[in-house]
Amino acid sequence: MRVVFWKELADLFGSKRFIILFFLILIVAGASVYLAGQSLQETPPQDPSYVYLSLFTRGAGGLPSFLSFLAFFGPLIGVLLGFDAVNSEFSRGTVSRVLAQPIYRDSWINGKFLAGLATLALALAGIILIIFGLGLYALGFPPGGGELARMFTFFVIGLVYLGFWLALGILFSILFRQAASSALASVAVWLFFTLFLYMVAGLLADQLAPVTLQSPPEVWQKHEAIRDMVLRFSPVTLFEEATTAILIPNYRGLGIAAMLTRQDIPTNPLPLGQSLLIVWPQLVSLIALSSICFGISYVIFMKREVRAT
Repeated sequence: MRVVFWKELADLFGSKRFIILFFLILIVAGASVYLAGQSLQETPPQDPSYVYLSLFTRGAGGLPSFLSFLAFFGPLIGVLLGFDAVNSEFSRGTVSRVLAQPIYRDSWINGKFLAGLATLALALAGIILIIFGLGLYALGFPPGGGELARMFTFFVIGLVYLGFWLALGILFSILFRQAASSALASVAVWLFFTLFLYMVAGLLADQLAPVTLQSPPEVWQKHEAIRDMVLRFSPVTLFEEATTAILIPNYRGLGIAAMLTRQDIPTNPLPLGQSLLIVWPQLVSLIALSSICFGISYVIFMKREVRAT
């Protein structure tokens, strides 16, 4: 598996599509973070002990925050690294020749997935370090230990999130013979989870718990609960909820009651362990989705015929 891993890692880093998309995200995210740093200098946050975390959650100049940008466009990196990982090998006829060597079938598919995951880890770590450097330049002081711990936790959650989309791309690469078909299927799933599911959640909430301006708080709470329940089927929502609790230490949860609590009662920052407890279901769900998606890919590939025709 080591040989497959290093070979795939070199191919991924040398691919033009990864380099182009990586630099696109880097430029836009860097501009957003730089503008957020300038905004922080003009209007400092109420809690200066976690000012570095605001660089990830604060947008400025019409640009979204880095967190929103990663949640929306980050899946494209994972999908682009995996949508032709297997079917391109079949189209070139190299699978049978590679597996004819002393390389086990599971080592081949595991090496591909781990190489893609390592590529995503290096790309995400590089972007976070650049944000760290921009923050150091804009703010003039280094982050504290609590901020570094939360940044590392954000990196781990982001890697799991991107790993799900990588596993999804590999799954469609196994299911479809043509790379174009697997790419279209992956993009369709991405668009459904990032755009259309929000419409579906709103429609279901309006049908099951219609609200008006005169509706009592209980009806509004039921409406939001239905909408949140539907949205939690999306890994994008799970990622946003999990990372919000990590990057905003004052975060107390979701729903109308939590929003009113944050507005009416001053709250102190939570320890990292308490923030993790708040979003533990979202973290477990992200890990489970990634594991299940790759597990299905693994089983299908292990049962697939790979002899040359």
